[in-house]
Amino acid sequence: MDINWVGLSVFAFFFLLVTVLGFAAARWQGGGTSKGRGDLHEWGLGGRGFGTWITWFLLGGDLYTAYTVIAVPALMFAAGAYGFFALPYASIAYPFMFVVMPKLWHRARESGYVTAGDVVYGTYGSRALEFAIALTGVVATMPYIALQLVGMEVVIKGLGLTGELPLAAAFIVLALYTYSAGLRAPALIAFVKDLMIYIVIIVAVVLVPMKLGGYSAVFEATRDVFAAKGNGLVLKPAQQLPYATLALGSALALFMYPHSMTGVFAARSADAIRKNAMLLPAYSFLLGFIALMGYMAYAAHIKVASNNDVVPALFNALFPSWFAGFAFAAIGIGALVPAAVMSIGAANLFTRNFWKPYVNSNVSPEGEARVAKIVSLVVKVGALACILFLPTKFALDLQLLGGVWMLQTLPSVVFGLFSSWYRACALLAGWATGLIFGSWTALADGTKPVHTYIVGGDKYTIYTGLVALVLNILVATVVQLIVGRKDTKAV
Repeated sequence: MDINWVGLSVFAFFFLLVTVLGFAAARWQGGGTSKGRGDLHEWGLGGRGFGTWITWFLLGGDLYTAYTVIAVPALMFAAGAYGFFALPYASIAYPFMFVVMPKLWHRARESGYVTAGDVVYGTYGSRALEFAIALTGVVATMPYIALQLVGMEVVIKGLGLTGELPLAAAFIVLALYTYSAGLRAPALIAFVKDLMIYIVIIVAVVLVPMKLGGYSAVFEATRDVFAAKGNGLVLKPAQQLPYATLALGSALALFMYPHSMTGVFAARSADAIRKNAMLLPAYSFLLGFIALMGYMAYAAHIKVASNNDVVPALFNALFPSWFAGFAFAAIGIGALVPAAVMSIGAANLFTRNFWKPYVNSNVSPEGEARVAKIVSLVVKVGALACILFLPTKFALDLQLLGGVWMLQTLPSVVFGLFSSWYRACALLAGWATGLIFGSWTALADGTKPVHTYIVGGDKYTIYTGLVALVLNILVATVVQLIVGRKDTKAV
């Protein structure tokens, strides 16, 4: 592919703009309320001072990533209606956020907690359970960061650039301004990213169907293609149960991820979180239109070597070079925001739940921030190495497993907010059981997210992570009944 110089120039302009904003964010106050400007609360949580709108942009930029914009249309292109699971999944997640996250925020704010591991240790007093929750978060986050690199790699290739140097340069810049400004950098950049994404999608959903003969032509072309494949535009009966369980399980896991929790803990108040639970579905509305681009590609007769190339190929085919460059810049910046928050979330976990309890229990607040900054760099380098030296499928498989793993942390993180019945040993047993069962089942299925069970001659295909969570809770309950209720602070 020839280099699209016009598009590349537009892409470079906006990338330079967010780079400047990233470094400028170090001096952006943002309403911080922490006492020390150099501590982990300031660097890793933005001073816990983000109001409703900053939190909305941050969480929106954090949860709706570059890989979302690439992967959801790719799934629609490949599998049809099944790809729409992302919509109910997001819709279910926000009521959960409204009920649970304000309570978690109160617990963290009152006690100065920075991570889910802090909350678990503060609730149960168990270093083993704290370590398990923190380790799960760090391991599950690494491939998620790598997939943001996949999203950026796809749009860079769409501009005609080849090789790893552009991708490496982009993430070196990301690493530097994240090191300098902490969570304030992605929070400030998210304003630009989200505005650009909204412009791109609104233009696409209006102009692309006009160029293709309307939405009726889009659905007719897609229907014909899927009919030839034996699929349809709507779910078959056999797809409905896996679709529903995948949406439910993914929704419950979403706010267990370190990057989601980091965005929540950075909010100024519980009220800001509740308002965001009501405002964030606007992104889900946008996501529906993003998904439809997978269908538009069929009407535009797009041919791609990889499903992930669908969106760049669609924009290159139907829009002038300058707008394609703008769209690619929006997607590329959409990789920077979540990758920064994810690396910060992982660094916070390492610092508070590995370094402080096991390496240097007397580390100062400023020392915590220094350790976290270094770890955030290491995490980004690890994610970049994963993409450069390992097959992309490896990162994708690990990310699918990551959803199963994070779901197993839910009982330990959430149950203690509502009840003191469970002890740490019971929750740890449940976590281990769910993690082992979920990993073994997913790997046996070739890392497919669903598994088919035969009961009484009938087949039931269910999301593996949700089955593992049910088993997790059952084991925790049985162990708790065996050991009996004792002091919840016992190790």
